[in-house]
Parts: sequence; C-alpha cells; structure tokens
Amino acid sequence: MRAPAILATADEAIAAIPSGATVAVSGFVGAGHAEMLTAALERRFLQTGTPNDLTLYYCAGQGDRAERGLNHLAHRGLLKRIVGGHWNLAPKLGALALANEVEAYNLPQGVLSVLTREIAAKRPGLFTQVGLNTFIDPIHGGGMLNARTTEPLVERIELDGQIWLRYKPMPIHVALIRATYADPRGNLSMEREGLISEVLPMAQAAKNHGGIVIAQVEKIVDQLSDPKSVRVPGLLVDYIVTSGGQQHDQTFGEVFKEDFVVTSDGTFTLPPMPESERKRIGARALREVRNGDIVNLGIGLPEAVAMVAAETGRLSEFTLTVESGPTGGVPASGLSFGCSHFPEAIIDQPSQFDFYDGGGLDIGVLGAVEIDAEGSVNVASFADRFAGVGGFVNIAQCARRLVFCCTFQAKGNAKFVNHIQHVCFHGPSAIARSQQVLYVTERAVFELTPHGLRLIEIAAGLDLQRDVLDHMQFKPLLAETISIIP
Repeated sequence: MRAPAILATADEAIAAIPSGATVAVSGFVGAGHAEMLTAALERRFLQTGTPNDLTLYYCAGQGDRAERGLNHLAHRGLLKRIVGGHWNLAPKLGALALANEVEAYNLPQGVLSVLTREIAAKRPGLFTQVGLNTFIDPIHGGGMLNARTTEPLVERIELDGQIWLRYKPMPIHVALIRATYADPRGNLSMEREGLISEVLPMAQAAKNHGGIVIAQVEKIVDQLSDPKSVRVPGLLVDYIVTSGGQQHDQTFGEVFKEDFVVTSDGTFTLPPMPESERKRIGARALREVRNGDIVNLGIGLPEAVAMVAAETGRLSEFTLTVESGPTGGVPASGLSFGCSHFPEAIIDQPSQFDFYDGGGLDIGVLGAVEIDAEGSVNVASFADRFAGVGGFVNIAQCARRLVFCCTFQAKGNAKFVNHIQHVCFHGPSAIARSQQVLYVTERAVFELTPHGLRLIEIAAGLDLQRDVLDHMQFKPLLAETISIIP
C-alpha cells in the first residue's frame, strides 16, 4: 500500500523542492492561489539561498499587483526562467523580465492550461493555430520577452497543408496547488474554491515526471463522502499543508464570498453604474450581444458590459462565461476576476479553453491598449510595464464575433497608432477567418474591413476632424454615412 500524504508545515514541504526544478503553480489572477506555499518558498530562499535556478510555470499570473501571489518569487537567483500567460498582477516578475535578469516567455494562457495536460500525458506538445501571426508566432519572436531568452518553445509546422504551432512540452517537477479539504489519504476537494484551474493536470504532470505535489488546504477532514467531489486523488499528493484559515483567502479581493460557490435563485442584482466614459462604452458594446449568445468578457473595461446589462434587464438574455471555468452568473471584477457571482457551473480551465478554442464563443468583448490601421491589437505591453496576453489570444482568435473596448486616448496619448508594440490580435488574419470585429470607444466606433479600420459611428456633438481624426496617428477609412453612437 502506498504511503499516505505527509502532513507538514509550509516550510517543511517547501524544503523538499530541489534547485533547478520546474515548479508549476495553480490559480487564476487573484483567485485560488496557494499563498502559504509561495510565501514559504520566498522565505526559504532568502534565508538559505536555496532552492535556486527554478523554472516557474503558470497559466494565469496570480498576484495582487503588489506583494502577494507570484510576486513572492521575484528574486534574482531564485528563478532562472519564467513561462507564463498573464503578468499584470505580478509586476515584480515583469520587472525581472524587463531587466533581463531571467529568461522570460509569454505564451497564451489557454495554451499553457491545455499544454499542462499534454505534459502530464508525456505527449509531444500542443498543436494549435492559436498564436499564429502574433508575437508568439516563432517568425515574430516566439513569445520571448528579452535578449536573455533564446530557447524556442514554439515552432511552426505544416500538417495536411495547413500551418500550425507546436508548443513544446517541458517536464514539471513540482506542483503547488490549492484545495479546500483533504482527507487523511490526501484526496482533495474544492467546495469553497471559486475555481478549479489546473490542479489535476499539474499534479499528474509532476507525479509522472518523478516529482512532488504540495497541496495547501483549509483543513483535514475524516472523510470525503462523495468520491465525485475529489478533484485530485490522494495518490498524486505528497505533502499537505493546512492553512487553518490563514493565507487562504478565496481571492486576493475576498476572504470568502458565498456568491462564488452557489447558484442564484434568480434575484441577483448589480448596483447601477454612474455615468462615465466606461459606462457609455459598455452600453455600446452590449448592443452587439444577441439573445442566446455565449459570451466572454475580458478583465477591466469590458466588465462594464455586465453592469449595464444588469441595469437594463438584459442579463437573462445571454450566458456569461469566464475562461477560468465558470459558466453563467456574472463575472467578478478586480482581484476576484476569474470567479463569478452565482455561476451555474464551474469546470476546470483546460476544459473551458477546449470549448473556446473549438469555436464555442459567439462573442468576446475584450480590452485594447493599442490599435493600428489594419486592426491589429496590443494588450500585452504598456509604456511602463509588461502585462502579458492572458487568455486574450485564445478568445480573440476563436470567438465568432469580437468587440474591442477602450477609451479613445490614454492620458492624452494616442491609442490608434502606426505601430503597436506587440501584435496580440492580427487584423488581416481575422478577415481571413471571417470574424466580425468592432472597436468601441467613447468618441467613435470602428469596424474591421479587408482594407483596414473603417470609422462608422461618432459620439453626438463631436467634430470628426478636431475630436477624432486629429488624435489618430493614421487616417481610417470613413463610412459613406457616419452614424451617431446610439
């Protein structure tokens, strides 16, 4: 009979991590992060200098934009390589990458999520067209973020006359995961977690590569009565660390919110939004959402779509989903993004991306940092930081219809520019895929055409030349009749 999982303190469990290992960490932005474990890993490194030269592998960059989450691991020497999907909530990792102090890769969150399963099964990687003609494509940089980063993790191949990307597998030696309860044999359940993320494939990958699995839980229970509630079998778990409620907040925004783990009785409401540019943009984007649509709303400004829909009584007309796994309900915002208020279902993130990648989304409403004349979009990089693409590439490339939402300018700087810093969405490829794409701002609305961006609407009371065209670095096509934004 196999030995049961070892009940240990965070410091004892982390001491088992060897230098040079690849460490995979589960969670999503501000939700479901094993905070005790990453804090203990930081503490051990600062005290002993070990483990060192780790490769950090994660799908959605868990953090609070300050100290918590993956920010604990942002120490030169602790990490030699970072492979991640979203960086914005872990700015200390981004600072290491921008300073050329670690090897750094930004790959699509959905790709990394599904690739975890391929690594667990020891298959030859993930074959997909997600990322073609973006900065993740090998002919445009392969997702490498600095000069120190040279090893290709993505390659172009031809299969049956089509171009595909192969995302290469890498061994995972340590999985740091989180659950709610564990039984004495190490079986894990997630009753109070707002999402499931990649806990199972990360644990399987570590175990199949001769590594270790460390699970942070709220507490040990005598028995998990329903075997179907077990998300990670105990045979995969090596160490269990009980939090006792410490450093086990449901998200970095909420200690615990029951909304995230129960289904609504239909009475859920949202407070009305104050009048603002954000609300006007959300209201215009909402007009593109049709009855019966399956929808994904990106983090940030697109969240206004749900707020306006609630205020206007439209929430019941379509289904909101989040790439982390929730279906139905209303996506949470801020540091709780990734959870949903009163979801109908919560599945694991790789399965959600399977659905997205196969064309399951009717419409995606996403943010934008920069837009060029051919309709390509940058969301990965700002003037002062690297945010990463997160799930944007999968959603933008695979949804049938798209609405990009952004303010027309940012602090007086143009957003419609001649050259974007990173191509995260490629306009000409979207035309080839027959996607319908709009770009909604508070001043003007544009549509994507085979010849580039065309201005089709303008806000009431604005002068086209003075208030719009003079603040763009390129001149868009103009519709024969330019309507007033409704």
